[in-house]
Amino acid sequence: MREAAFIKRNTDKWKEIEGEAVATNDRSDPDTLTDHFIELTDDLSYARTFYPTSPITRYLNGLAASMHRRLMHNKREERGRFVRFWKFELPLLFRKSHRLLLVSFAIFMMAGALGWVSAANDELFVRLILGDDYVNMTLENIRKGDPLAVYKSSGQADMFLSITVNNIRVSFIAFILGLFASFGTLAVMFQNGVMLGAFQYFFYERGLLLPSVLTIWIHGTLEISSIVIAGCAGLTLGNSLLFPGTLSRLESFRRGAKQGLKIVIGLVPVFITAGFLESFVTRLPLHPVASSAIILTSAAFIIWYFVLYPIQLEKRFTDNP
Repeated sequence: MREAAFIKRNTDKWKEIEGEAVATNDRSDPDTLTDHFIELTDDLSYARTFYPTSPITRYLNGLAASMHRRLMHNKREERGRFVRFWKFELPLLFRKSHRLLLVSFAIFMMAGALGWVSAANDELFVRLILGDDYVNMTLENIRKGDPLAVYKSSGQADMFLSITVNNIRVSFIAFILGLFASFGTLAVMFQNGVMLGAFQYFFYERGLLLPSVLTIWIHGTLEISSIVIAGCAGLTLGNSLLFPGTLSRLESFRRGAKQGLKIVIGLVPVFITAGFLESFVTRLPLHPVASSAIILTSAAFIIWYFVLYPIQLEKRFTDNP
């Protein structure tokens, strides 16, 4: 390639990189900076090979040095980036997905209602959904006077590990199944909703609804909410394929996958907390006031961090661009 053509082809990109290299704010995407640095070093290598004495080679060498300093500065601020991810980036991603979060929640609630009604009208439905072994074990525990003894049946550490890993696995499955035009994700939401509805009716039918709620929802508030949010991530992925808008389908998919994956990753600490509560706290004979406090605190956190705070944050950025 002639030098003039090489310069003309890449001038706009170099100007953009030059602006990033001298920028004093911290709003640049670190992934974008890294990608641009790699592209720049490729261009510098090409220029050194074919135009070793040209001014453009000296320009690219200086620009690469500036970008390298910028990246090193970003590395020193890695801790700040970690905080920014949880404080700004992730909540703003949730805000973009609020409509899909509402869809995921609505599907889950409708499935839960269907599970409840189906269990009320067919005594075999609970066994079909939860399995004979689980139902028989729970009936035996009820006869022994400890309906929710299942939460005391395993060692705390083993239970914590297995439950946490399983919940994270379910969330990633709900996300990945969004590839099937969102229907796979909706199926996961529907299945889990039906199971929850049938499960709660099983205790309601035996006059144990309130004790079950005060026990199960100690961990279930975070766990179930996170599964619904994982469904939102899957719908984000699926809709990026179905409705690319003005973007190419590939670019829309790339953005949707990145956005959805960040949402699922953001749920990992919530699942860890839910696993800890289920393994170490749910089994304890807590006073109803203590159980209610944990449940309400968990619900308040979910509503604030995933719904209210993203709205407030978006408004703040809109009012103060």
